[in-house]
Amino acid sequence: MPDKANPLFFCWENLGDLEIGRPNLGGMAPVLVYRLMQYALKAVLAQRVGLAASKEIFIQAGRLAGEEFCRNVLDTNLPLEQFFQELGHKLEEWKIGILEIEDIQPDTLEMTLTVAEDLDCSGLNVCDQTLCDYDEGFLAGILTVYAGREFAVEEISCWATGDRICRFKVTVVPPK
Repeated sequence: MPDKANPLFFCWENLGDLEIGRPNLGGMAPVLVYRLMQYALKAVLAQRVGLAASKEIFIQAGRLAGEEFCRNVLDTNLPLEQFFQELGHKLEEWKIGILEIEDIQPDTLEMTLTVAEDLDCSGLNVCDQTLCDYDEGFLAGILTVYAGREFAVEEISCWATGDRICRFKVTVVPPK
């Protein structure tokens, strides 16, 4: 069993008790503060390990966070439609974004999801690439825990590519 006291181990409990730790400031911080941390970290990682490796690290981190979010915030016993309703509600409540299901194939679980007012990129300048690597992993982690099958999520359009929503293509990863 991993040592939860190890600072390199991540689990929900290690996020701490914000009511005790931030009695005056509370649990919410401005999006700008989140982006300062995220984009500074992305820049340093890209410089040290390269852009592709940096992207993969953010996807893996998002996946881990999504798995923990699903286990600790969402009801994994809900039927699919109700699960997505709850997920959308929680993403809005936590100010992560506004989730919509654009298309879903219930028999294969392939889907296209959109997130408006995305925490990671809404309002950024347009560039030539999608930027929501963390979101790809976050959504994949949530869906993997919920369905008990591994998912891959790819951002196919982004605020940063000129769209006003982020669009994600979701597929089930075949068992190895």
